[in-house]
Amino acid sequence: MALQIYNTLTRMKETFVSQKPGKANIYVCGPTVYGYIHIGNARPMIFFDIVRSYLENQNYEVNYVVNFTDVDDKLIRKAEEMNTTVPEVAEMFIKAYYEDLDGLDIPRATANPRVTDSMEIIIDFIKDLEQKGFAYASGGDVFFRTKKFQDYGKLSGQNISELQFGIRIDVDERKEHPEDFVLWKAAKPGEIHWESPWGEGRPGWHIECSAMARQLLGDTLDIHGGGQDLQFPHHECEIAQSEAATGKPLARYWMHNGYINIDGEKMSKSLGNGVLVKDLRAEYKCEAIRYFMLSTHYRNPLNFSEKIMEQAERSVERIANTVSNLRHRLQTASAGSDQVTPEWEAKLREIGEIFHAKMQDDFNTPDAITAVFEWVNEVNSLLQRPIVGRADLEAAQELFSEMNGVLRIAREAETELLDGEVEALIAERTEARKAKNWARADEIRDLLVGKGIILEDTPQGMRWRRK
Repeated sequence: MALQIYNTLTRMKETFVSQKPGKANIYVCGPTVYGYIHIGNARPMIFFDIVRSYLENQNYEVNYVVNFTDVDDKLIRKAEEMNTTVPEVAEMFIKAYYEDLDGLDIPRATANPRVTDSMEIIIDFIKDLEQKGFAYASGGDVFFRTKKFQDYGKLSGQNISELQFGIRIDVDERKEHPEDFVLWKAAKPGEIHWESPWGEGRPGWHIECSAMARQLLGDTLDIHGGGQDLQFPHHECEIAQSEAATGKPLARYWMHNGYINIDGEKMSKSLGNGVLVKDLRAEYKCEAIRYFMLSTHYRNPLNFSEKIMEQAERSVERIANTVSNLRHRLQTASAGSDQVTPEWEAKLREIGEIFHAKMQDDFNTPDAITAVFEWVNEVNSLLQRPIVGRADLEAAQELFSEMNGVLRIAREAETELLDGEVEALIAERTEARKAKNWARADEIRDLLVGKGIILEDTPQGMRWRRK
C-alpha cells in the first residue's frame, strides 16, 4: 500500500512522496487571533493533526507548522473595542486557542510562528520581490504584480482575465492592475506599525505565510493545508509570491478541507450561526467532537446539529465501553497460551489492513472508523466466551491502540473504577438524589455509564453491573 493524497493543484489523487525519505514538512494556515475559535477553525485543526499522526504512524519524522496571524484589521478593531492593545488581544486569544487545542486532544505543532515575531523576514521577502520586478510601491503600500506571474490562478482554477474585481474588495486606483494584491500596508494614524523601506506599516495577509513557511520549512513544502475557503485568494497569492521569489514550487501537495454547515445552512457571520469550540467542549466530550469531525471525509461538507452530536456521543460511548470491558477482562484473565490463536490473529490482521487501506486512500477517516467498529464487534464477541487467553486480549488491545493512536476517539489511559469506588459513587448519587441535587446525581450517573457501569433498580435497592 502507498499513501494517496488528493492534490488540489492537480485535482487528482497522487502517491505521496516526500522530498526527503522518512521526513515530511507540513504547513497549515492557522487562526487570526482576534476571537475564540469556532468549529470551522476546529475542522482543519483536527484533520491536519490526523495527517501528522498518520504520517508518524508510518514512521515519518514530521515537522508541522501552524501560524498565528496576530496583527491585521480584525485585531486592530478588536483592540479598539476592548480599549486595549493589539498584542494584548493576540495574547488573550492565543491562550484561548491553546486551551481549545488541549480540550480537543491535539498535540502542539512543531512551531506556531507569529507575524509580529517575523517582521524582518517578511520585509526582506518583499524587498526581494521588488528587486525581481514582482512588487512595486504605490501610495505608501506595496503591491504584487500578478500579470508578471504567469501561473496566477492555477490552484483555484480562476481565469485572471475573467475575475470580477470591485466585488470582493474595492478597486484601488493605485494598482497597476485590479488583481494586484497588497504585500505591505501603510499604517493609518494611531495604528500599530513597523518601520520599513516603504514607510511605517504592516504586512498584507498573504505574505506572512510565504515568509514564515520558507523560514521554517524551506522553499518547497511537502504538504500545504487549510480550509477550502483559503484556496482563493490566500493560497493563490502565496503561490504567486513564493514561486516568484524562489523559482520553485511552494508545495508538492495542496490539501483543503470542506466547509461546515449548521443545521444544513452554511456557517457564516451574517447568519450568526457560528458555534464556538469552547462552548462545544462544555457540552460534549472531546472524543465525540473528534468523532463528529472525522465521520465525514475531509473534502466533503460537514453538517453540524445537536442530533448528529448526540449520535457521535453514543458512538464513542460504545467504543469506550468495549475498551473498558477489554481492560477489565485483562485484569482477571489467566495467562493461558502466550501465543495468539491463529483465527483471532487473522481477524485482527484483516481489520488492521482495512484500517490502513482506508487511511492511505486520501485519509478516508469515515471508513477507517468503520474498521474500528468491526474491531468493537469482534471484541464484544470474544468477551462473551467464558475462557479467553491473555495473548488474544493483548493482541486486541494492541490493534486498538494503534488505530486510536491516529484517530484518538477513545480514552485508553482512563483508570478503571474498582468495585469499592463504584459502590461509593452510587452511595453519593443516592444522597445527592435525596438532597435533590440533580446535577451531581446526573454527573455521577454519566461517569458510571462512561465507565461501562449499568445501574439497576431491584426490590433490594440499587445494584450495578458492568456492561
